[in-house]
Amino acid sequence: MKFNIKNISKFSLAFLMLGGTLSSCTKNFEDYNKNNIGVTDEDLKGDGQDLVIFLRNAQMSIYNFSGAGDPNSYQVQQNLNADVFSGFFMSPTPFNSGQNNLNYAMVNGWNGEPFKVLYLNVIKSIEKLKSNGLAETYPALWGSALVIKVEAASRVTDIYGPIPYSKVGTSNTVPYDKQSDVYAAFFKELDEAVTALKSYKTDSPMAAKIDQIDLVFPNTDNQVRFKNWLKIANSLRLRLAMRLVKIDATLAKTQAEKALDPANGGVLESNSENFKITVPADGTYSNPLWFISKNWADTRINATLSSYMTGLNDPRISKYMAPVIKDATTTAFAGKYIGIRAGAEGIEKDKYQKLSALNTEGTTPTFVATTAPLLMTAAEVYFLRAEAALRGWNNAGGTAQSLYEKGVETSFTQWGVTSGLSTYLNDNTSKAAAYEDPFNAKNNAASPSALTIKWNEGATNEEKLERIITQKWLAIFPEGQEAWSEFRRTGYPRLFPVVVNNSGGLIDTKIQIRRLPFPQNEYNTNAAEVQSAISLLGGPDNGGTRLWWDVNKGNF
Repeated sequence: MKFNIKNISKFSLAFLMLGGTLSSCTKNFEDYNKNNIGVTDEDLKGDGQDLVIFLRNAQMSIYNFSGAGDPNSYQVQQNLNADVFSGFFMSPTPFNSGQNNLNYAMVNGWNGEPFKVLYLNVIKSIEKLKSNGLAETYPALWGSALVIKVEAASRVTDIYGPIPYSKVGTSNTVPYDKQSDVYAAFFKELDEAVTALKSYKTDSPMAAKIDQIDLVFPNTDNQVRFKNWLKIANSLRLRLAMRLVKIDATLAKTQAEKALDPANGGVLESNSENFKITVPADGTYSNPLWFISKNWADTRINATLSSYMTGLNDPRISKYMAPVIKDATTTAFAGKYIGIRAGAEGIEKDKYQKLSALNTEGTTPTFVATTAPLLMTAAEVYFLRAEAALRGWNNAGGTAQSLYEKGVETSFTQWGVTSGLSTYLNDNTSKAAAYEDPFNAKNNAASPSALTIKWNEGATNEEKLERIITQKWLAIFPEGQEAWSEFRRTGYPRLFPVVVNNSGGLIDTKIQIRRLPFPQNEYNTNAAEVQSAISLLGGPDNGGTRLWWDVNKGNF
């Protein structure tokens, strides 16, 4: 990274130094929670700079680009893990001599990054704001901080299972909580967040730098801002509630109906309310997915996504991905949309990087350096509501069909697709296409699914669920972490399995990967508690063990 030090205030420099110090995990949380950046807490609080530093850092670390420069952290936090496991992306680069997470030869150095980022970027920052009295000084802003914390932590528990949560920061040896207790804590924190966000009054004193602080709704009237944060809190509750339908149907229903109760402030309904993190405009930062695709050519579209979108004649395809560019070696298939199978055999970067990439090129690229990373959209919430209606829960606000169709419509609008909606929704013949690898026929595969698009009220609930989840999966691109979680919960969409499975029998090819192993650093520094966590997990610490909510009970 290069910075012009002469143009950096002591507060901005503190922010940059904060990112540079976060290099360990929970055992060292207390040490790193000490102020070691040369600026006192009183300095930071006096001008609201603690908010600029710590709240921005927390927001930018959920989908990590908080460190600026080369996005190595995000690459192993998500792109070489969940983004591939979800069926959205695949790398043309044969990392580690072709033995890596993408074919289930799990790489210790990759598996710890989501864990590290949560504790030393997000929770560290939120705890600093708590100790500085944010809950008392700016309650509504504290409510949004809690939502950030739950969003970030929910992603990490859904990667590993048990995680340290209730006792983080209290001692040098940090115990893990079982996942059911972590989820209970999430719902409690969302209760606190909703109460704080509801309490906002237009005459409440707010920090003058609020538009620098809030990267989700910058340049927004404060009353609208906190109404939107309230909707995110409720939408996040609905997402987490739905995750529990197989393990605790009663709790799932109770929390979902609470989220959907209009008296609690509503859920996301418009694309203007989408939960996304604005890339700061100073030129220091960039969207890490864009960077990895354009500058490193380390990620390309997954064959599952290209097969569904080409087979379903999905008009969003040109927004998501670029066609194969013509050169001397691609003449026969140039102009087509072709992804790469996960765990493909015979990966060679000079060949496979020529296949469909994220749409970063042309006169109107969808993804540029300043594209805001997406964490939750109104389209996703309509599909959650469709499933709630399918399950007969209260407050869904429509039928399963109407909400399903509204989800597709909202996604089309989000991506700027202005025509073809009616044709798409009424298509009852198109299905995902078979896959042909233009370089290696060993990676070919038949169509993963015979599912069509048009709603069929006479179908079984299982088929209706598959239809809802498949369209939700298409709509939430490129957010692979949520897509992977929902695939594990429901089994949908039907994804191509890895071609090559190098797990040594630890991960079933058909069932696919269920989690990441605990970080090696935790074994090195918190070993006794990791052993307790494995007991809480209920199975060996490998990628084949299911999480608490990932229950093999049929589906619907």
